[in-house]
Amino acid sequence: MSRRYAVIGLGQFGRAIASVLSNKGAEVIAIDNSPAHIESIKDDVAMAICMDATDRKALISHGIHEVDAVVLAIGKDFEAQLLCAAHLLELNSKRIIARSHGKHQRMILERLGVSEILTPEDEVGKIVAERLLNPSILSFLELPDDFEIVEIRAPKRIINRSLEDVGLRDKYKLTVITIKREFKEIKNGETVTEQHVLGVPSSKTMLTENDTLMIFGQVKDIQRFTDINE
Repeated sequence: MSRRYAVIGLGQFGRAIASVLSNKGAEVIAIDNSPAHIESIKDDVAMAICMDATDRKALISHGIHEVDAVVLAIGKDFEAQLLCAAHLLELNSKRIIARSHGKHQRMILERLGVSEILTPEDEVGKIVAERLLNPSILSFLELPDDFEIVEIRAPKRIINRSLEDVGLRDKYKLTVITIKREFKEIKNGETVTEQHVLGVPSSKTMLTENDTLMIFGQVKDIQRFTDINE
């Protein structure tokens, strides 16, 4: 059974969320007070509604409080974001995910009772800073206690060696979750390069040029591994 989501606010951030959810098979209700925004997304989602999301009666009439989750992606009008969140909380919405711009908006949303808050600008800033400090890191997920999961290009010194030989666990205290590898494939008569996940690698798995490793460990150990092997 497909899950139902509502995305309120169809700027670049909200539109991206609505499109990805819809592409993954979810039933998406996209909401904005701009007819142009609704027109641009109406063919990509299950339902696109032009309405004022601060109108409690409108939220109720469209059953927005009954969906599995509501994403509040209203960008510039924080007052409208708060009023909409207050209505949804009062209507006992199952799940509310709200966007904030900075720590003050986050604090206000938390005081209101919203527990899931996104600050995409901060997340992008962390990613950019991490990639500037360590260009081999493609993406990362911060975890408690200074642990993280990172996607990293295979450093030069470990290419053409087995995982056992590299000794990530014994030498560096790191765990390889999986490996993404490039393969040449024929599609529509043309040769293209695509990445595929190898699954759970064994100690005998050989590392090749252009491999991407997904690694779990402490930040300091990941940094040490990349510094030594680049």
